[in-house]
Amino acid sequence: MNAFTPRPPRGADADALLRTELAELLPPPPVPEPTPERILDLRHAVLRSALASGEGGRAARPRRRFPLRPLAVPVAACAVLAGVVVLAPDEGPAGPPGRVSTGQPGSSDAVRFLSRAALAAAAAPAPGVRPEEYVYVKSLVAHAGRDAAGGPAVLPSARAREVWLSADGSRPGLLREEGSADAPLGSRAPVYELDGPGAVPRKTVLGAEAPSVTNPTHAYVAALPTDPEALLRLVREQTRGAGETGGPGSDADQRAFTAIGTLLAETWAPPEVTAALYRAAALIPGVAVLPSATDAAGREGVAVARTAHGEQTQWVFDRTTSAFLGERTVLAETTPAGPAGTVLGVSAVLVKGAAAVPGGLPKA
Repeated sequence: MNAFTPRPPRGADADALLRTELAELLPPPPVPEPTPERILDLRHAVLRSALASGEGGRAARPRRRFPLRPLAVPVAACAVLAGVVVLAPDEGPAGPPGRVSTGQPGSSDAVRFLSRAALAAAAAPAPGVRPEEYVYVKSLVAHAGRDAAGGPAVLPSARAREVWLSADGSRPGLLREEGSADAPLGSRAPVYELDGPGAVPRKTVLGAEAPSVTNPTHAYVAALPTDPEALLRLVREQTRGAGETGGPGSDADQRAFTAIGTLLAETWAPPEVTAALYRAAALIPGVAVLPSATDAAGREGVAVARTAHGEQTQWVFDRTTSAFLGERTVLAETTPAGPAGTVLGVSAVLVKGAAAVPGGLPKA
């Protein structure tokens, strides 16, 4: 060994050098990813810390709200929340990967009320409808009209409406409204087909539209998901594209709210599905509670409402039992159709049952 050759380390120094060389040959140990719940807790902790530091360590005092920018996050917090975007309180936390975000839920009052309605619905008796029978729904309805000159909307007196829907969707149903001729529902329209150039037209019928949220049968409604988030995703998917050219129908949340209201009013769902519909509605942003509203039969109750494009849709519930009574649509602002508060439509559900044939009354 010459004078320029370094002496090999001994003892503890040799062990430390060996560990360092081995560490360079091995892959880094895995770092477990935090769970979605842990990420949410950390986000909230960071937000609380940032808000508190802005007030000198004290709880933030109520103040006038302005649009918030994303909060500055300490470097240490960024290291813990690697890959996580921290949002300002108004933006809300992002949903877990792979899930459709439903936005912020309705108001706390609406969530509480709809939860109570869901519990009441879950305790109701199940509908007794056989596949060969018809779901019968009797209601009162009224829809405002305007004259040709474009004057204010005028709401006529409510008229009786009866609907018979084939439970399994295999047969045509019936719509009967006071003052109008009976109309078949779900009947197959006749068409003519050509098998080829010069062939004689052959009479046939269009295939029946597949059951969906917007074309429900009793069997379809009975099989809807009972998980509120899954149910709301399904409603959103099946109402996507409807009315997206403007007006109330261009609001995806309003389309979902309207579709759920139609299912509540014009189908006879099993208790667990009705409960899920209420809980799904509570997840829709902008849903609120009104202290009082009246249905087409004059029954006063509590309303769950949502406003979109100058119109407010209200679901009226019995104040004591939380049972669904009917719907109202009113102007939320003054328009050529009338001042705010003008009623554009109103309904009241009176009877739901099972009938043997279209036009027949439910069995006792």
